[in-house]
Amino acid sequence: MELSPTARVILGFLAVGPKSGYDIKQRVDKSTRFFWAASYGQIYPELKRLVAIGLVEPAGEATGGRRRITYRITPAGDEALEAWLEGPEQLHELRDEGLLKLFFAGLAGEETVASVLERKLDAHTEAIERLREIEPKAAAAGRFGPLHVLRYGLALNEFSAEWCERTLVEVKREK
Repeated sequence: MELSPTARVILGFLAVGPKSGYDIKQRVDKSTRFFWAASYGQIYPELKRLVAIGLVEPAGEATGGRRRITYRITPAGDEALEAWLEGPEQLHELRDEGLLKLFFAGLAGEETVASVLERKLDAHTEAIERLREIEPKAAAAGRFGPLHVLRYGLALNEFSAEWCERTLVEVKREK
């Protein structure tokens, strides 16, 4: 069975323990969104689909002011998640609007190139700060994965920030 990207995120978080759609979105926003985002508009319809095909089931109502249905992964969901984890990776596609803008920025002139690079540098610097803030939580997770992926994100953003700085120097030298 082919899982959608959102289904993979949902099953992964539910494998850790029961959660509502809201809880899943909160977890996404604090962890996987740095490399794999999911919106409420993706999560809730996918939860319904996963219930319909038997990979997820309601586990009761969450406590709190709003009535939120809590879901749990089923044994079939565990099997689907494990099959996906053990299967081959799909094609990696980098989607970075800053790089797309930079690709075409030369058409608008050197000032635009420098401006795009500065904004890209700022974005990577902010990402580094956010990742460092959540690093202790990832370290405390006590299982393989979150901390290692966070370190990958840190290294990637540190490389990208350094690349932006070096490229800015080149652009300003060429003026």
